Amino acid sequence: MPAPGPNAALRLPPKCNACQSNRVAWTSPRVDFCYQCLPGGPFAAPPCNRCRARTDYFSQGLCSRCHPRSPEHIGSCKGCLAWGVYPRHNWTCWSCRWWQSHYPKGTCAHCGRASHVSDRPACRLCLENARLEQKPGRAPDVAAGNKDSQQLFFANMVFKRRVTPVPDYVSWAGRWSKKNKNQLPYQPGTRFNDHALEQLALFEMDPDPDVLRQRLLVEDSELTRYCAAIVANHARRYGWSVRQRNAVIQSLRLLQILRPTPTAKVRASDVVCLRRYDGTITSTLDVLAEADLLIEDVPTRVERYFNAKFIESGALPDTMREHLQLWLQVMLGGSRQAPRQLPREPETVELHIQGLVPVVQTWVEAGRQSFAEISKDDILAALAALPTGTSHRHFAENGLMSLFKILKGRRLVFTNPMRGIDLTRVATNLPLPLDPAVIRAELDSPNPAVALAVALVAFHGLTGKQVGELQLTDIVDGRLHLGGRDIPLAAPVRARLSAWLDHRNRTWPATANPYLLINRRTAPRLVPGGPSFPWKESRIRPRALREDRILHEIHATGGDVRRIYDLFGLSVEGATRYLKTVEHPDLRNEDQPGTQP
Repeated sequence: MPAPGPNAALRLPPKCNACQSNRVAWTSPRVDFCYQCLPGGPFAAPPCNRCRARTDYFSQGLCSRCHPRSPEHIGSCKGCLAWGVYPRHNWTCWSCRWWQSHYPKGTCAHCGRASHVSDRPACRLCLENARLEQKPGRAPDVAAGNKDSQQLFFANMVFKRRVTPVPDYVSWAGRWSKKNKNQLPYQPGTRFNDHALEQLALFEMDPDPDVLRQRLLVEDSELTRYCAAIVANHARRYGWSVRQRNAVIQSLRLLQILRPTPTAKVRASDVVCLRRYDGTITSTLDVLAEADLLIEDVPTRVERYFNAKFIESGALPDTMREHLQLWLQVMLGGSRQAPRQLPREPETVELHIQGLVPVVQTWVEAGRQSFAEISKDDILAALAALPTGTSHRHFAENGLMSLFKILKGRRLVFTNPMRGIDLTRVATNLPLPLDPAVIRAELDSPNPAVALAVALVAFHGLTGKQVGELQLTDIVDGRLHLGGRDIPLAAPVRARLSAWLDHRNRTWPATANPYLLINRRTAPRLVPGGPSFPWKESRIRPRALREDRILHEIHATGGDVRRIYDLFGLSVEGATRYLKTVEHPDLRNEDQPGTQP
C-alpha cells in the first residue's frame, strides 16, 4: 500500500455508505457517499480532471480509466510490457499468464530484466522481438533481434491463437490444467499388438480439419497416456523445451485419432503424414523408436532411387529383380554370410546404381532373363556403348564388379564375368587455390559454428565429415584426438572453439547431444548436425578449403609427398595429384620455380 501523506499515491476509495456499490465521490476532502447518494441529490458527476470525460466517473475527480486504483485502469503487462492489461488480471496479459505457468523466474540474458525466462534463457518480450525477424525454417535469433532496440506491442492482440470450440457432446467440467491430462496414469500391461488386423479403407478421404481439432481436445485413451508418459521421460533426459514436449504429445494424440487400428504398432509412414496437420515428425519418430512402437516402412533415399530406376518400370525379369534386391540389401546392411561384407555408404551405393542402370537396361532389351546368362563379352559390349571420357564407364565397372562378386559368393551365377577386366582410370583435375580474402572472411564469420569449422579445416586439414563427427570428448586440454592422432590445436582454433562452446551452452544449456557442432534440429537428439551444417551458411566448401591447404603445403615443402601423406592422411595416388601441380606450367611462377603463381 502507498505511504500516507499529502503527496501519497491514490488509494482504493471505499464504497458509498448508502448504496455499497459505487465508490465514494471524494476521499480528500472526505465524502462518504457517491454523487448518486449525496444528501439532497442525486447530483451529476463532474467531468474527469485528466481526460475530461463526462461518463464513467470513479472517484477523486477521475474517471475509471484515469484513476490508478480503478479496476478499469489500463496499464502495461508485468511480463512483456505490452499495453492494455487490467489490475484485476494482476497486470498480466493472457500470453504471459501461460508463460509464467511454464517457465521459472530468472534474469533475461538479453535485456537483463528479472522475469520468467525460457530455457534459452530469454524473457517473452525478447523472444517475441526475435520472432519478428525470424527467417523461415530458422530458429529465432534472440541476440540479434534485441541488439539495438525492442518493439512493444498491444496486449492480447498479437500472437493470438485460434480457439477450437469443444464438441457439443462433451461436458466441460473444469479446466484441463486441473486434470493435467498429459500426465494421467495408464493401465499396467498396456501394450501395442504386433499382429493387429487392420481394416483397409475403401477409398482415401482427408478428414475435416475443424472436426479433427475438436477430437484432438478430447482424445484420451490408454495408449495415449502410455505414450505421454514416455514422452515426458524422453523430454526430461534429452533436455527438451516445454513447447517441443507438448508438440510431440499433440502429434501422438493426432496420430491416435487418424489411425484405423489404434491398438496396432505405429508405422513411420503414418507419422510422416502428420506434416499436413502441422504435426512434429522427427521428434515423434524418436519417441516411438525408443518405446519400441515404431514400424520402419519409409524407404530411404537410396531405396527410392533403386525403385525408380529398376522396379517401377516393371520391365525387369523376376530373376534379375530378385538378384538386384539381394545386392542392394547386402550393400546397405552388410553381410555376415561368406563372403562377409561391411555396409557401404549410401552415396557409394547410389553411384553403383547409376552405373548399373544403362548396362542392365541393355541386357533386358536383348532378352536376357538372369545375370547367370551374362558373359565377359556381354560386359565388354555393354561398356563399349557407354560414352568415353566421362565417369559413366567407371561407375558401371564398379557397380558390375560389386554385383557379380555378391552373386558369385551366394552361388547365384556360375562364374564372375568381371574377372580379368581392367578398370578404367578416373579422369582427375588439378586442384586450384582459393582466394585468401574469402578464407579470412569466413574465419571471422559472425556465426561461431562457421568460424570454428573453417578454422579446423584451414589450420589442421580435417575433412568435412571429420568436422561433423567430432564429439566433445575428442578435445581434451587443447588437444584434438582424432583417428589415433594427437593434434595440438592452434591458438586461433582455440579462440573460435571457446566462442562456439559459450554460444552452445547459452543456446542449449540442457542438451545431451555429444557432438561438438549441433543446431536447432539436432540439439534435442543424439545425432550429428548433418553433412551441410554449418557449411550451408558459408561461402566455401570443406573439400575446396582442404585442397587449398594441401596445395599450399606441398608448394611450401617443395613437393614432399611423405609429409603430405603424414599430415593429411592421403594415399599415394591422392598425394600424386597435388605433386603434379608443383611442376605444372600454369601453377608455377617463372621467377620462382616450384611456387604457385
